[in-house]
Amino acid sequence: MNGPPPSSFAAFDVSKSDRTDALTVVGLTVTYRIRGRDREVLQDVSFRVRRGEAYGLVGESGCGKSTVAMATVRYLPRNGKVKAGKIVIAGEDVQKLGADALRSMRATTVSMVYQDPGRALNPSLTIARQVSEAFEAAGVARDEALQRTLDMLKRVHIAAPERVMDSYPHQLSGGMQQRVVIAMALASNPVLLILDEPTTGLDATVEAEVLDLIAQLREELGTAVLFISHNLAVIASMCERVGVLYAGKLVEEGATQDVFARPRHPYTVGLLRCLPTAGRSRDSERLDTIAGGLPLPGSVTRGCIYAERCRLADERCRRDAPPPYRLGAAHGDQMARCHYHERAIELPHAASSAAPSHCASPGAPPRAHAAPVLRARNLSKTFHLSGGPLRAVDDVSLELARGETLGLVGESGSGKTTLARLMLGLLAPDAGGSLELDGAPLAARVTRRSDEQLKALQIVFQNPDSALNRAHSVKRMIGRALARFTALRGPAIDERLGTLSDAVRLPERYLDARSRQLSGGLKQRVAIARAFAGEPRVVVCDEPTSSLDVSVQAAILNLLVDLQRERGVSYVFISHDLHVVRYVSDRIAVLYLGRLLEIGPAAAVFDGPQHPYTEALLSAVPTLPGDGAAGEPLRRARIRLAGELPEPGAMPSGCVFHTRCPRKLGAICEQQDPPFLDAGGAADQSSAHRIRCHIPVATLRALQSEPRGDNAANPTTGGGSGDTSGSTG
Repeated sequence: MNGPPPSSFAAFDVSKSDRTDALTVVGLTVTYRIRGRDREVLQDVSFRVRRGEAYGLVGESGCGKSTVAMATVRYLPRNGKVKAGKIVIAGEDVQKLGADALRSMRATTVSMVYQDPGRALNPSLTIARQVSEAFEAAGVARDEALQRTLDMLKRVHIAAPERVMDSYPHQLSGGMQQRVVIAMALASNPVLLILDEPTTGLDATVEAEVLDLIAQLREELGTAVLFISHNLAVIASMCERVGVLYAGKLVEEGATQDVFARPRHPYTVGLLRCLPTAGRSRDSERLDTIAGGLPLPGSVTRGCIYAERCRLADERCRRDAPPPYRLGAAHGDQMARCHYHERAIELPHAASSAAPSHCASPGAPPRAHAAPVLRARNLSKTFHLSGGPLRAVDDVSLELARGETLGLVGESGSGKTTLARLMLGLLAPDAGGSLELDGAPLAARVTRRSDEQLKALQIVFQNPDSALNRAHSVKRMIGRALARFTALRGPAIDERLGTLSDAVRLPERYLDARSRQLSGGLKQRVAIARAFAGEPRVVVCDEPTSSLDVSVQAAILNLLVDLQRERGVSYVFISHDLHVVRYVSDRIAVLYLGRLLEIGPAAAVFDGPQHPYTEALLSAVPTLPGDGAAGEPLRRARIRLAGELPEPGAMPSGCVFHTRCPRKLGAICEQQDPPFLDAGGAADQSSAHRIRCHIPVATLRALQSEPRGDNAANPTTGGGSGDTSGSTG
């Protein structure tokens, strides 16, 4: 075991690193004034980001990642202050800068990109005005600033930049908004670019495009990047080095390859095990979880701050705070604040990692042969907008068996949520579509459904804050659902509420709390308990974990799987995280512009052959080092789709995907709607693998098995150009 250095900062020589580093943080301690007391939210944090380097900062919500970013540019809220430490950007001590020098540094040396681009852009100003202001702040004349704005929008790969310049933020997609914000951030050619969860709300393809853009611009401009994220796979693909924050302390740091290949802190090990990575499914392996939650700021005064949640902790850990042990690794030094860093990789699992042998409630038929509980036939939905009719869902037919999970995937605007709302009766389908529940007709509108039908179909939303009444206690919210959907009254409701709370692992002490007093994971448990109050047959899960940390996500996914096995409920699971969809789903349906392009068993869809759109989606998913070792295909070469989604009212003829398809054949794709092809699978039609494409299945299989270079990706010259190089031509 290597001993710790004499102090946390022995490796930092600030006098030598000021000019060679874009950012140097030494001994940073930040406090927030809360209820009359100063509470430390960052403690003794030290790291550096060299010029041209990408450094990742990971950890759960509340661990201090964004506080590091805000302290770096002196954006702390009024109740926050830097208690100790030093922050140096390009040789300038940030804490010593006067108001004018600080303003100049923010305008020319450091830029920041936030998680929600919609909130970072002024809704009342055009894109041209907002981006040009960034150039004008650097002293560029108005006319030249507009020309540079056009050039910068082209540089960040925005299609039709002239049109976008005249647009307002609400007229752009999330990916386009984020690219505009990046253009503004890079206008000053900064030394340091801070990215605070810049891709959390984006689809896999858009996320991949934004990450590609950041990597390309970083290489061109030599900009250093501080990348803050809870997505470990994104950090693995973007950053040379990574720091792991827990409760305000940097508990591990090193080269990304070293930290993710052999983590030296139990917290890092736990985070990695929480991920539903390639090759894992709920029937083969249970996700590991991290018990407990973050301690309150300033509440841990002795010992290791992670001791209460660590399965390696002993009396030494609770008594003595571990120093930063520095160790040699394959790609440089690795630091870990753990007395038992050599054994961290052997951390015991929270529970058995093996999945239970039963996959549904006792007595339930196997999922593949179960009778359909919900059937949708020829569902379509047309919205009439100022630009013309928009066909959000186009002739979709699906079946959902008892105890089965059907994953719905596709980019934003593909029709996933609209299809779910049609099933729930929140929207009425166009004429010709129908729904059945247990073989009986199901009214199109929720207002015309019986109480039995209402409680049979429930939903868990993405954002529990919007779904829960902040004025009501947890007990009242769940109790109202029980009173509405069951015949229970009085003490019987309280008894059932206790049983339901136990089922969703919601501690009794939270029943009298308001939703604002709960963490994100606890709020989602309340939402799930409410959805299960009436013993539903089908639950629609609309991005139920996308806003959660990986540790909380793992617990929620395990909970949903357990409830399904216990009660035989069926799920429609919507997500843009394809690893999550693969983990929970029996079958997967792929939507694009409202059309069903592929459907089949999850393993068949992921292993291939796939529709070219599915192939592109899967290639965009970031992966951790070592993914693919458990039987899943190795990481695919990135396939970059050309262009943007078609405008409303301008739907393509023929195959809806032909304008962006990298394997387009030619005129047949433009003129004829492709048929569903049988890609093999079960004899039962409901579980068969089908692909809607003109390219024969055997040809798709052969093409997709060929090795391809990265953006080799587009074998055509623009997806829709008709060039068939690299395709079936």
